[in-house]
Amino acid sequence: MEAWRRETRQAPLHFVPTMGALHPGHQSLISRAARQCAGGQPRVLVSVFVNPLQFGPQEDFARYPRQLEADAALAEAAGADALFAPSLEELYPAGEQELTRIQPPLSLQQGLCGRHRSGHFNGVATVVARLLGLIRPDQLLLGEKDWQQLVILRRVVADLGLPVEVVGVATLREGDGLALSSRNSYLNADQRLQATALPQALEDANAAAQRPGTALAPLLATVHEKLEQGGLVVDYVEAVCPISLQPRSALKGLTLLAAAVHCGPSRLIDHVFLMSRAPIVAIDGPAGAGKSTVTRAFAEQLGLIYLDTGAMYRAVTWLVQQSGVDASEAAAVAPLLEGLDLQLSTAAAGQQRVSVNGHDVTEAIRSPEVTAQVSQVAAHGCVREALTRQQQAMGERGGLVAEGRDIGTAVFPDAELKVFLTATVAERARRRALDLEQRGFAVPALAELEAQIAERDHLDSTREVAPLTQAADAVELITDGLSIDAVIEQLVQLFRQRVPHDAWPEPVA
Repeated sequence: MEAWRRETRQAPLHFVPTMGALHPGHQSLISRAARQCAGGQPRVLVSVFVNPLQFGPQEDFARYPRQLEADAALAEAAGADALFAPSLEELYPAGEQELTRIQPPLSLQQGLCGRHRSGHFNGVATVVARLLGLIRPDQLLLGEKDWQQLVILRRVVADLGLPVEVVGVATLREGDGLALSSRNSYLNADQRLQATALPQALEDANAAAQRPGTALAPLLATVHEKLEQGGLVVDYVEAVCPISLQPRSALKGLTLLAAAVHCGPSRLIDHVFLMSRAPIVAIDGPAGAGKSTVTRAFAEQLGLIYLDTGAMYRAVTWLVQQSGVDASEAAAVAPLLEGLDLQLSTAAAGQQRVSVNGHDVTEAIRSPEVTAQVSQVAAHGCVREALTRQQQAMGERGGLVAEGRDIGTAVFPDAELKVFLTATVAERARRRALDLEQRGFAVPALAELEAQIAERDHLDSTREVAPLTQAADAVELITDGLSIDAVIEQLVQLFRQRVPHDAWPEPVA
């Protein structure tokens, strides 16, 4: 394996760890791993190792299905370049007792499967860390079906500073809804039919959760009752925060409803993500950080609506200038907001259009004159109140990416992902000069642009109403030296850590 790794080190390496008994769910991981990436066509390595560290004393280690030849054929058919199947002695040469072990945070293990399988995730983390050290891949691909495992391994990788991107892949299901699992092979025909009570109960709960006023505790009790009525022995039915894995007491935001049951000789797990609305991404940051450019492309990639709140404030500023009123006087600006018809739309080519009271102002609001006054106009409480109200109305159903100065702090404080996108003043001045040149405007000296941007930052961050500030739970993303594609890639990674494919699939190309 090490020799093969040296031979292929010029290409990106994507890694799919398995315990074998491969099925189409594993193949979907492998196919995703083989997808073309920024570094070129990746090499895909699949491992097969039945890890004794993650099995309890009464669990199925001895009878876990082992079918290496069939696994190799299935892996190759799905796009794997190589299969690594080390023996127990090769992977743990000093034996299990002398092995350095990894213990993920106990807070991530105290619920769900961790409560019922003592030491299981310690064993998972240990073997994956060992494999990552040997293989040194660029990407680690894991199924979202084992959501607790995915969250824990993401944390292990982050805490140990391992240079690998963890990619979650959507759960694959049979036609009747049963999640694919190697342990499904233990079931006879009657048990296989019985097992469908698990996904059905979760889907019924998902439908019930969409009704306003649904209480969580009765919902969990109903799922438990339906599973037992289906002849399944219930390990747990729990609702937790998908990120912290801590228990939820009410349906608020994205909630993971997970269950584990015993059906004949098999222990089966499954989950559903409950959402009261579609996800919202809030991207804050100072002027000139590139928010509009990356937000638009990011939204399109994930099938979300793009809401350019900065354009809304620019549009009001344009209206103030056209009306000839004093932009510094809130009392003079306020009447313009009565009956304001501000529309955002998407042109056929995908470009956002902005209109004010029937006038297309898409280009006009990017002029230096508007840029120079937008902070002053946006600082008025009447303006922010009017536009915040309109933005929140647009976001009631969710499914959007909004960018501006106070999106995560004032407009959408309950967004699933908050990002503070920024760049140095020098970098933003360079970008502003390029934008002005492309639009045909006169380009001031860079020093003058830097001074203007620094002054605007000061005005935005010190205004009395909704000042520019980073939300406590926002992720800072500094874009100096990053291409647009690189920034979008980081945004997608952050989104998928919080909103899995199982909750919000990417649009079909």
